[in-house]
Amino acid sequence: MSFSLDLTDDQTELRSWVHGFAEDVVRPAAAEWDEREETPWPIIQEAAKIGLYTFDTLSTLWFEPTGLSLPILSEELFWGDAGIGMSIMGTSLAIAGLASSGTMEQIGEWVPACFGDAADPKVAAYCVSEPEAGSDVSSMRVRARYDEARDEWVLNGQKAWITNGGIANVHIVVASVDPELRARGQASFLIPPGTPGLAATRKIRKLGLRASHTADVFLDDVRIPGRCLLGGKDKLDERLARAREGTRSAEQTALRTFEMSRPTVGAQAVGIARAAYEYALDYARTREQFGRPIITNQAIAFALADMRMEIDAARLLIWRAAWMGRNERRFEAGEGSMSKLKAGEVAVWATEKAVQILGGAGYSREHPVERMYRDAKIYTIFEGTSEIQRLVVARAISGMRLA
Repeated sequence: MSFSLDLTDDQTELRSWVHGFAEDVVRPAAAEWDEREETPWPIIQEAAKIGLYTFDTLSTLWFEPTGLSLPILSEELFWGDAGIGMSIMGTSLAIAGLASSGTMEQIGEWVPACFGDAADPKVAAYCVSEPEAGSDVSSMRVRARYDEARDEWVLNGQKAWITNGGIANVHIVVASVDPELRARGQASFLIPPGTPGLAATRKIRKLGLRASHTADVFLDDVRIPGRCLLGGKDKLDERLARAREGTRSAEQTALRTFEMSRPTVGAQAVGIARAAYEYALDYARTREQFGRPIITNQAIAFALADMRMEIDAARLLIWRAAWMGRNERRFEAGEGSMSKLKAGEVAVWATEKAVQILGGAGYSREHPVERMYRDAKIYTIFEGTSEIQRLVVARAISGMRLA
């Protein structure tokens, strides 16, 4: 069997297509939407019009056999701008939660409501984190109670730091059904559009990703039909029974969703890092000090060489993890977490280097590396902090339960 790192014709075409959209549509609008700190609905609509923001595209790329197409798309889109990129890709995490826990009937029924259409695009939200349960999802306090007489679930509590929270047409909420079972007593619920009791009071003002909407979501006696329990009640009852008997069950749904998404999230970070590196490289070639381009200074040249090397290394880790995940290869050493950890830390490091290479100019809003630097930081925090990723890798390679 031959081995090649060449992209297929379809992957090359995908990269060129998304890069063109990022260059022609996203980048020219990036500074404006960052300043406005508003959801860029016109850009989302443009993405929907060309077929970039649709479930058909997402599912086609997800089931592509190498697993590389989604990371390729993410890198190019976030190369354009991370805030706008997240406003377009934020729905994909909710779709991953729906796909990992829902039945085929639920997926078929609710996916269209997550995306809307080109005339009226919609977004979706995946609600896991809470004020007192960020990385420790087993400690979540949002409760779901079954009202058997009405065949309804009643949800109460607060979710924190939710992408698209409150503006989403569909919210996927992970809640505790049996708190004594901790993570094994949780389930995922779909909150249909316009359901009373769900509210998000304000958009959180953030350091970066300012064009992406983030908010706390409050659930006050939110009643949903029984069919909105993802996977169905029979499956949940069986899983809870096994947990109460002490039988080992499948990995908890929220953690499984995050593990599935980590290479794609890592690719977003690589896109930011690559954008900063390319801008710094161009600047160093043209900026003159002491009568010559600053790239002829060894310190600058070595910094750029290190940036390129680290970005390429992060991308290779992402591609490996994405391939393993798509082909159902077990992450023996926490390869999914490893890829996201490396990419996030490279993004923070590379964007800081870019600011340094530009000097005072890099610190000003006249150049985009300032925005890239702000955007990069979240990648060492959300969907598992760097510390949590290291813990996952350490547990995997040691075979021990570490504190």
